[in-house]
Amino acid sequence: MTDTAAAVREIITNMPSRLDPGVAAGLDATIQLDLGGEGGGIWHCTIKDGACTVHDGAHDTPTMTISMEAADYVELIAGRLNGMTAFMGGRLRISGDMGLAMKMESLFRSG
Repeated sequence: MTDTAAAVREIITNMPSRLDPGVAAGLDATIQLDLGGEGGGIWHCTIKDGACTVHDGAHDTPTMTISMEAADYVELIAGRLNGMTAFMGGRLRISGDMGLAMKMESLFRSG
């Protein structure tokens, strides 16, 4: 497993424990991650009743989909890549609920 793949797997695995239940209260959403390149893949996490569950593969009707290169995703989560800069520069693509996208930084606590 490459360093990027290991970092992505760790981020995905830790999403449930990093969810801020206070921010997630009342939220019922599915966030799909479509990560390309080395270490990439497709996952989706369901946030409901203040809890997060992560699943391999695509969801039929995600609330929001984040698409980017896996290495950029690792940099984004580590705080070394600004989300707005990545979005404006085309390195981060979002489809679906933009309001949910704006909430992502507060929804998940850092590392």
